[in-house]
Amino acid sequence: MRTIFAEYNPQRNSIDVYTSAGYMLRIDCWEAEKNLKTTPGSDCALNAFAIDEPLEYARLCLNGNLQMWIDTEDSLEI
Repeated sequence: MRTIFAEYNPQRNSIDVYTSAGYMLRIDCWEAEKNLKTTPGSDCALNAFAIDEPLEYARLCLNGNLQMWIDTEDSLEI
């Protein structure tokens, strides 16, 4: 299954990933983020990340590495 593209869907607050096989995977951002520990800064960065880099967001979410990304974002804040 080869990914064609992913986009943020503001009506559903989701990442929609489309494949060349004709499948669409929808990741509900609220569900994906509900147990994450964020700060106001990393929460804002996470929202921008989902909108600007939806394919990378989906990859981190599906691999279970979203919290690690948030922790890294928080460590970069001054």
